[in-house]
Amino acid sequence: MDRICNLVRNGTSHAVFVMAGPGIGKSAVTDAVTERLAGHLNVVRIHASSALSGVPFGVLTPYTGELTAEESVSPVAVLRSMWSYFEKLKAGNGSAVLLAVDDAHHLDEASAGVLAELISAGWATVLAAARPRPGLPQPLEQLWYDGLAERVDLRPLNREQIEEVLAHVLDGTVPAATVDAMWSASSGNPRILDALLHDSAEAGVLAKRNGIWILLGDLPADGPRLAAVVAKDHLRRGPEEQEALKLIALAGPVGRKVIEDISGAAVVRSLLDQQMIVETPGVPAELYLWNALFAGAIRNTVSVSRSLQLLEKVKAHQDPGLLQGEGRLRSVEWALECGLRVGDDELLAAAKVALLAYRNHSARSIAAKIRNPALIPLAQAVQARALYNEGSYQEAAALLDECWLPLAGDPQGPAALVLRVSAHQANGRLLADVAEDVERAIAQFGQDGSWQAELLQVLQLGAEVNVQALGEEVDRISKRGAAGSGGEPLRALAEALLAHALAAAGRPVQGLDAAMMAASELPPLEGSLFFFPEFVLGRLVSNYLAMGEWESAERELSGYAAGHGAGAAIFDGSLNVLRGYSLLRQGRMERAYQVLLPAVEALRLNDPLQLYRFGTALGYYVAARLGDAEQARRLEQDHKDAFAGGPAHDLLAEAYVAAGAEYTARDGKGLAALQTLMTTTEAAARAGNLLEVLAMCWDLGDPSVIPMVQTVARGVEGRWAEALLTLATAWENADGDTLMATAASLEEAAFVNLAREAYARASTVLEQAGERRRSRQAVAQREKCDHELGERFREGRFIAAAPAVHLTRREQDIVELAVQGLTDREIAQRLMVSVRTVEGHLYRTYVKLGVRSRDELETALPK
Repeated sequence: MDRICNLVRNGTSHAVFVMAGPGIGKSAVTDAVTERLAGHLNVVRIHASSALSGVPFGVLTPYTGELTAEESVSPVAVLRSMWSYFEKLKAGNGSAVLLAVDDAHHLDEASAGVLAELISAGWATVLAAARPRPGLPQPLEQLWYDGLAERVDLRPLNREQIEEVLAHVLDGTVPAATVDAMWSASSGNPRILDALLHDSAEAGVLAKRNGIWILLGDLPADGPRLAAVVAKDHLRRGPEEQEALKLIALAGPVGRKVIEDISGAAVVRSLLDQQMIVETPGVPAELYLWNALFAGAIRNTVSVSRSLQLLEKVKAHQDPGLLQGEGRLRSVEWALECGLRVGDDELLAAAKVALLAYRNHSARSIAAKIRNPALIPLAQAVQARALYNEGSYQEAAALLDECWLPLAGDPQGPAALVLRVSAHQANGRLLADVAEDVERAIAQFGQDGSWQAELLQVLQLGAEVNVQALGEEVDRISKRGAAGSGGEPLRALAEALLAHALAAAGRPVQGLDAAMMAASELPPLEGSLFFFPEFVLGRLVSNYLAMGEWESAERELSGYAAGHGAGAAIFDGSLNVLRGYSLLRQGRMERAYQVLLPAVEALRLNDPLQLYRFGTALGYYVAARLGDAEQARRLEQDHKDAFAGGPAHDLLAEAYVAAGAEYTARDGKGLAALQTLMTTTEAAARAGNLLEVLAMCWDLGDPSVIPMVQTVARGVEGRWAEALLTLATAWENADGDTLMATAASLEEAAFVNLAREAYARASTVLEQAGERRRSRQAVAQREKCDHELGERFREGRFIAAAPAVHLTRREQDIVELAVQGLTDREIAQRLMVSVRTVEGHLYRTYVKLGVRSRDELETALPK
């Protein structure tokens, strides 16, 4: 808007063309610009339309009413009439004329020619909004080619912009998962985004829980706002385009030739030009609507009888043998929507496709229609996995209780059994109880049960974090080879559990090798009923974190999210607990808090990897450490109310809760609980976990554990243990020079939180030695570490506002420059934005940080 207004005001160009696809905001921007300039210019509006596109000078009729019928088709007469109209406007107030043209791509050639003449003569400035495809009429397009017009292209919102919109619209924290879902569903289209926000909020799908905006289900395609957008779009189209869009929405992805045979090649080209449909590059080429929710909204407008007619049309031109993947699934869904009978084999194939795409409702509804007794057990397992994805663990467990035994001889048998165990554990049942059920059932039906017993044994050893027994089990499975019972599922499971146990035991380098071996077993398990990729990923990340390889852990998490969009939504809470855990281990407490709170809320709804109890422990610890007493109390209660969860995490969860209690009460009880935990058999057997507990005690101000830290760290693999050992040794020596050198090396190795403690210790030692200048230098270095870690008011009680205070990247940039003393205009020039933009961002930042002026900003930001 600022750029366009400046172009119009400066008079350097007599035409500005605003180009954007449907719903991106070209009309809104044009209206806002004309409103801003209305006090300085005479604004004349023209609304082009497809209905008038074939009528010469049709859109100019309101300004040529005095012409005779013969003159009304003469370009010269029309041009003279327009000039006369403009001169009358100018005579009234002396202001120039701004001619605003909406939907300029619908202008007829004659009208476009007159506008081009007006622009060339300088009689008026033209602000025209149009779609890039089919684009402006040739006379106007030529002006741009000749350099007589400026072009401003509006693009769909990127993810960062979507995040900024949501932060501005919604009062509270908007986690990454919600941003990603809105970005993906809207395709960055502001009109769709606006409709989605209203529809999902009214339907209760977008809800605020404990200050966090989370999605409680799939975004609605049948909301009134989205329906209104679709209806408005349809009103602008002819019947041929409307029918083609309905066909593609109902069948897509559908072969291009099929739609061309029904609707004509010209209609398909027109819709492609308008960017309403997208063509896949494959052979044969397929068409689908530009936005999946938009397609769903169109389907909702079609009656069943009309849908059936359209289905028959498509069937007459479509080869069923060419249908694959999404097209095959859509074909089955469409047939069922029309009340047609579909074969059980086809139903099962479609349900599997839906499950792989995490279209859980579709997978459940399709699989539930299977009636062939031979296929029902697998259909039930598909339904159970879909229910598990949705967090409906009781319903999932009930279905798996029925189908796991009939699937014993099926390739999906091991996956079904592991899924059954997970569903029951998610409902609070102990693994031992489930194992007893399995043994009784196998004995009752007289089955062999050898691989089931082995699988349950592996799970039990994993729960016990029994490194030696798991290692022996993995060796035995590997020697037996792929032909053995259980096959790849059992090997992947055993190696992943061994990886976790090795990390807990202080051998994460070996654990990483085991996790990599588990990952190598994944390709044959693609499409499995159990979530092997995510199960292995969690263990892989745990080993990287145990080693102190923060960047590698983040790379794995980000890589999964980028490559598994739909799956990432289901497992987002679990993965963000690991991400928050990583930030916590790095000492980045405020950032960890911002990640962990939304993660806990997500896991409250859906906890596929059973990390809720661990997540609440971490959240409680960080909330207590940052001084947010209210959130700490809530998270502590959440932890107490949670099921036992994954037993492998219980030791660390207990430790973080004890440390959190000490930060809350400062009465020594939490520290005593940690010291008691250090003496348990479990802690003695898990050197990696024990070192982490010792580090918590040290962080709570108990230096007596330092000798034990040195002893344990020497036996633990990885950079983190090595760094902790280095710090402990330098701490004990109490030499200022050594401590400063140690701090610098730790900082360079990305262990900033450990470097901070070394600088703090160095400042004390140097002060005691009378070296005040160097002591102040150590303090400055420690504060620099605080700033990098994002800590505020570390020396005092921090009132955490992290969930409510989330500055966008642009806001952070502007605030940092403002604190440096730059004026609004200087900031605008530095960041190449308008002064108004800077003012708006600063105002929103004042509100978020609870300050009233620029002078108070510095006190609310990290030192």
